[in-house]
Amino acid sequence: MTDLFIGLDAGSSVCKAAVFDRTGRMIAVRSERTPLARSETGRVEADPAVAWRAACRVIAEASAAAAGEGQIAGIGIAGAMVGAWVVGHDGNPVFPGMNWEDNRAQGLIDRMTAARPDLFSEIFKISGAAMQQGCTLPLTAALLEQEPAAMERARAVVSYKDWLRFKLTGELAADSSEAAVAPGDAVTQTRSDTLIELFGLTPHADLFPRVLPSAAIAGHVTAEAAAATGLPEGLPVATGSGDVIANVIGAGGLRPGAITGLLGTTCIMGLCTDRPVFEPLDVGVLFSLPERHWFRAMVNVAGTLNLDWAADLLCPDIAMQPDLFARLTAMAESQPVGAHGVVYLPYLSESGIIAPVNDAAARASFAGLSPIHGRESLIRSVFEGVVFSIADLCDLLSAPSDAPILLTGGGGRNAIWCAMIAEVTGRQVIVPEGSEFGAKGAAFLAATALGSFATVVEASAVAATGGQTYVPRGDDAVAWRAARSRYAEARDRMLDL
Repeated sequence: MTDLFIGLDAGSSVCKAAVFDRTGRMIAVRSERTPLARSETGRVEADPAVAWRAACRVIAEASAAAAGEGQIAGIGIAGAMVGAWVVGHDGNPVFPGMNWEDNRAQGLIDRMTAARPDLFSEIFKISGAAMQQGCTLPLTAALLEQEPAAMERARAVVSYKDWLRFKLTGELAADSSEAAVAPGDAVTQTRSDTLIELFGLTPHADLFPRVLPSAAIAGHVTAEAAAATGLPEGLPVATGSGDVIANVIGAGGLRPGAITGLLGTTCIMGLCTDRPVFEPLDVGVLFSLPERHWFRAMVNVAGTLNLDWAADLLCPDIAMQPDLFARLTAMAESQPVGAHGVVYLPYLSESGIIAPVNDAAARASFAGLSPIHGRESLIRSVFEGVVFSIADLCDLLSAPSDAPILLTGGGGRNAIWCAMIAEVTGRQVIVPEGSEFGAKGAAFLAATALGSFATVVEASAVAATGGQTYVPRGDDAVAWRAARSRYAEARDRMLDL
């Protein structure tokens, strides 16, 4: 029978399981929302039991939907990166799962930076990443300080996908994509003893489990997990990777010179390289890709989240309608380039931004408002603000001038957004055929681990397929330049540039 591979993609708000064959054809997909709890104090948490039950259901449903198409040969996992999921010695979670936006470590970081003003630059020189307070090392240090009694029960601190893999296999492990941004060592693509010591964690280093390649077999489905998911007991489970890395693999972006963009809840633009690139200094993230590749990424943090928020705030009368996004698009299209002078800065996150500068205090805002503006102008400005932020990110990448953007995520299914990005960046925008690129990347890591591909690079090349291409036409070029100039003025005032 044909070998099939499951990719489990556990994002911050949705858990998806998709089944693929070796050609990349998606046979079945199921999803379930996994809401985060946000507190006024800045804690951002997931319920580990809810997350596990959701994973079990989507795996079971996707597997059942693929019955008769072939035999499930293995499963790979991708998930929202960093944060902290603390596993106790009894195998149960010690705390709720902490998302990468969680800010409980900010007080610790503030004290550290007061004593060492160059702290973030010191970390960047090793990790290549502008650290956020929701990274694994600062969260672990904060937990040890704030919850010492509870941390005595801790066996391991892992990421979201590693928690799910532990539930599937009973084995604890991490992969290089997570270890290197904990923060860790970007050059060696693993943990950094220097940074572990910097956060005072050397006596607790055994909390961080072994690091395996993303395309390795990290364990096998236990009898208990088999009963919960419907998977066969003993099924191989690949280590997997962070969701950003899986998305690059699944979109066909694992080749030097390729630009891959993710316009989902988060907005990321990155360049695949065959060497670690640290420039520009102190901004962005240097992700570790398999087989000695890297992904120099610039992150705006909030992507489509901006439009979701604006729809809830400005359009409560249509917010629950099934054609909501078609209506929002129509509103945007009814307005001219520049939204009659309204500017929107899309920094809608408790954690601020890490590009074009690293600023934890940056927040979203409208500028240029007057009584003439209605919600249509504001909705248009949200679309444009996200696009201008993407152009900022692309400008920092030093990518080949003729390199197109491979655009994935929910925003890539919106034609007006894609056309705007092409116009403002001057690059072709290619939306690869298909969907669920994170799940595809995770599935292809499992396929590589099981020998269906010689390398992950080969698997990613197979994953790449044609799709819709948007070409910059130069329409309204003067208006676009003026609108971006107004955006830049508002951005620089916000960020004190």
